[in-house]
Amino acid sequence: MSTTPRLNPPFRADHVGSLKRPIVLLQKRKDLDEGRCTQEELKVVEDEAITKIVQMQRDVGIKAITDGEFRRHMFYDGVFDNLEGTNYIPVVPLDWFMDYVPDIDAFKQHNFKGAASYLCESKLKRTKPFYVGQFEALKALTEPEEHKNLKITMCAPEWFHLRHGPYAYPKSVYKNDDEYFADIAQAYREEIRDLYAVGCRNIQFDDPLLAYFCDVKMLKGMEERGIDHVAMLDLYCKVYNACLEGRPADMTVGIHLCRGNFKDGRHFSEGGYDRIAIKLFQEISADTYYLEYETERAGTFEPLRWLPTNKSVVLGLVSSKFPKMEVKEELIARVYQAAEIIANGEEKRSKEQALNQICISPQCGFASHADGNPVTEDDVVRKLSLVTETARAIWGDN
Repeated sequence: MSTTPRLNPPFRADHVGSLKRPIVLLQKRKDLDEGRCTQEELKVVEDEAITKIVQMQRDVGIKAITDGEFRRHMFYDGVFDNLEGTNYIPVVPLDWFMDYVPDIDAFKQHNFKGAASYLCESKLKRTKPFYVGQFEALKALTEPEEHKNLKITMCAPEWFHLRHGPYAYPKSVYKNDDEYFADIAQAYREEIRDLYAVGCRNIQFDDPLLAYFCDVKMLKGMEERGIDHVAMLDLYCKVYNACLEGRPADMTVGIHLCRGNFKDGRHFSEGGYDRIAIKLFQEISADTYYLEYETERAGTFEPLRWLPTNKSVVLGLVSSKFPKMEVKEELIARVYQAAEIIANGEEKRSKEQALNQICISPQCGFASHADGNPVTEDDVVRKLSLVTETARAIWGDN
């Protein structure tokens, strides 16, 4: 079934952003960390690796090209490590991660004791860019006709707030969450403005936290700690809107609801999108939503009935966690199932209109952290090729 070609992101065949890093890049970054090379020497290797990964995306038919997050260690790098007013903490105790969200099972399985993090210590202020340099470097390695489609992924604005709870900021600095997030939202607005000024038209927030509000275990843990998770989700919706206030109309804004991506493919959160669908789709002023749907842990397509007619959804039907290949015919069938739900949703529309609101992708990135998932670079090519082949079979375009 052919529908109107998508001229702007997200495209029929998309991906979440991070790609498997080559060994030579991982080794060079290790050399930098251990003082055996300079930042300039690392950049040469990064540029070479990104040039190759850009060509790979072209070869398989991906239009919304990223740099694979090859200039980062973790997917959330970029914001809080660059904000004035944050402090790097080499080892944050486990309790500081667990105060709001009890994803202890995942941590215990990995013998997690604590980790490095960033905490607010004074007023937060953007004094230097977060991702502008990464976008400009990607522009330099791509063709002019590709620039409007280049995608920059960015950290969720509530990342350290939900992770660290009352430790996220001192009460001597901010009296409450509203004050704390006002400065964070201002920083994001400035970054989005500057990204737009250098030509960026496609941004994607990577947010593992919104999916926590789908998980019964997570919600129960919050309640046991006396946390009003309904009010907290409302707060985070308002934070997103504050970050996006005044953003240009021709800039595509996506939100990826990640469910966790440990090195062995383990996830954090489970549960369908039913509990958050209305707020997610109708209250947050994003254009598109990258939803993980590769396993039954994400529930059914039923929550898509709340998708407005002016927004789109990118169905993460292909696993980035494991090398086993999905079956194209099954992916096609699932897309049509989703379209049926959307067509008969709150806002009725034709099946063709509903299908026109859908894109497909792997469910998450292939390397949320530097080492990446238990897949090879060849597996990544096969998975992305399957996504584009499936898109062409459904829409006649990718």
